[in-house]
Amino acid sequence: MNLPFLGHRHKKNGDDGDAPEAGELPSDPEGVAALLSECELLRSQAAQEGVRLDDTPASLEALDQLVPRWRDDAETLPWLGNDAGLYLGTVVVRTVPGATWRIRPGGEPVVRLASGREMEVAGAGRDWAASGVPELSQLYAEIAEH
Repeated sequence: MNLPFLGHRHKKNGDDGDAPEAGELPSDPEGVAALLSECELLRSQAAQEGVRLDDTPASLEALDQLVPRWRDDAETLPWLGNDAGLYLGTVVVRTVPGATWRIRPGGEPVVRLASGREMEVAGAGRDWAASGVPELSQLYAEIAEH
């Protein structure tokens, strides 16, 4: 998932001004985190199945148990996968000490752990949506260990 609007912002005269450096969050990291946590399609699908996404590791386990009806819709699949990855990242950022969002120069959001390791959560979410492997709860457990 590429979010180019989160990258450099230029003033009208072409001066970078307060634009973030490549890979840094804009000046409102909490606002960016809120934007990345929306995951509307995933939240809608989960709600239809009676699963409440409360940004906890337990909700990842509940997602892993859903019947993957979205796999029948080639148009929905990649979007839902991105949402699943962003939701995984949201749970990590909110529950793993030192984890933060980082926007790569190309606009891809990744989770940076306190160790400096970066996790490409959107790709992991797309893999999960397409095949169910690896499970989101398993990914979370592996991330939380580091």
